[in-house]
Amino acid sequence: MKARLPKGYNGGAGSLQKLALQAQKMQEEMNVLNSELEEKEYIGTSGGEAVKVTVCGNMEVKNIEIKSEIVNKDELEMLSDLIIVATNEALRSAIKEKNEKMEKLSAGINMPGLF
Repeated sequence: MKARLPKGYNGGAGSLQKLALQAQKMQEEMNVLNSELEEKEYIGTSGGEAVKVTVCGNMEVKNIEIKSEIVNKDELEMLSDLIIVATNEALRSAIKEKNEKMEKLSAGINMPGLF
């Protein structure tokens, strides 16, 4: 019994070369997308916007704004908690968008080592 190849299958080195070119193009697109996302800013807030944290897509905190009416020496622990919550919210937003865009770009292909 002979195995049948799919219609239009060319096989051989040409297919491997085509696959390699597609992978290279995808890697280039991913690099461009990564650069774009790293330049974006994400904002997280907590305490009814009493604390506002801005992070960059490269996961660095860029700015923290604290409304003056919430600063009280007796409430430093609460202030610290608000900053942590706002920072984590902003970082989760950045990570979520990056993952969504990479998933869309790769069309669901799982290629270990690429992202």
